[in-house]
Amino acid sequence: MIEPAELRKRLLALGFDVARFASIPARDDGGALPEVNALRKWLDAGYQADMHWIERGFAKRASPTLVLSEAGSVIMLGVNYFQGAAGASSDSQHPRWARYALYSDYHDTIKPALEKAGRVLEETLGITSADYRYYVDTGPVLERAWASRAGAGFAGKNAMLVSRDFGNWLFLAAIFVRAKIKADEPLPARSHCGKCTRCIDACPTGAIVSPGTVDSRLCISYQTIENKGAIPRGLRAKIGARIYGCDACAEACPWNRFAQASRGLLLEARPEIGQLSLGELLALTPESFAAHFRKTAIKRIKLAGLLRNACIVAGNTGARAAEHLPQLARLAAHESPLVRAHAVWAVQRIADGEQATRLLAEARNAEKDASVLDEHGAQP
Repeated sequence: MIEPAELRKRLLALGFDVARFASIPARDDGGALPEVNALRKWLDAGYQADMHWIERGFAKRASPTLVLSEAGSVIMLGVNYFQGAAGASSDSQHPRWARYALYSDYHDTIKPALEKAGRVLEETLGITSADYRYYVDTGPVLERAWASRAGAGFAGKNAMLVSRDFGNWLFLAAIFVRAKIKADEPLPARSHCGKCTRCIDACPTGAIVSPGTVDSRLCISYQTIENKGAIPRGLRAKIGARIYGCDACAEACPWNRFAQASRGLLLEARPEIGQLSLGELLALTPESFAAHFRKTAIKRIKLAGLLRNACIVAGNTGARAAEHLPQLARLAAHESPLVRAHAVWAVQRIADGEQATRLLAEARNAEKDASVLDEHGAQP
């Protein structure tokens, strides 16, 4: 059994803020983690929405030895991304972004450190590159479950990992390794949330349907990032000024009183993103989108997705967004039906009936798409 002290020291020296270890049982038949059964129930309830890759990867998530045969340990690494007040406020001119979006894509900036971690493993454990496999939020790994088992934190009622040192603000990476490393102790088996329900109460859409269970179909993060189609009308007003993701349940957690500003050693802050005004976002072109969001996670939703979200924010800004009506009217004739539909909704939310009809008349007369025509005929 390998003692982890020196290995932990070297991993932390690479820029990680957390380095913890958990053992993979020799008999790994899917019951290694109690969270496996919870995941099965979550999938059966349809809470994954259309994130079908979670279902496809279920067997590997349940059994790490299907990811790496003879895997004996999991190394859980965490990177603190808390920036204090940055990204926490919003107004009619500056939409609200999830905190993690105000960085270059963490998948890209953390990966080089994982490559270095692999070399550390080879030197420290006497193994080869064939004896480990790493992921940063991209593979079939129950990261939060393994992080809990390794004592990096506990599963909060918001279904996030909550660290007693960093609050709700950790990126997680995992390394499966064919070696037996002495496991760290998990936190005591009790509810560290107690009777607190602040995260549940803070969710604008009621997406936390029970402690620790999130219905993605109601989640603003899912709707503004993972959902590639229209955002349901019944949820649009509840999105408020959130243009990409949502931190409501995380921000409400009392454990964040221990959060500390990120060292940023493995991250590249992009505060200028949070300074983009609503008007600038509504006016995005393929060229300006690429320029603003190159090498960020935001690029994943593509221009049409971000314009869709910007229209939602404009519609929720009400009369204060009247200055954006001409641009929204132009977006009602955008090449993407997704953008057109949400632009129509926004115009109808901001303008009175007669003004909205006048602004949308040309787009309405030219429209052929049934989903957009439905928006034209809908009540705001």
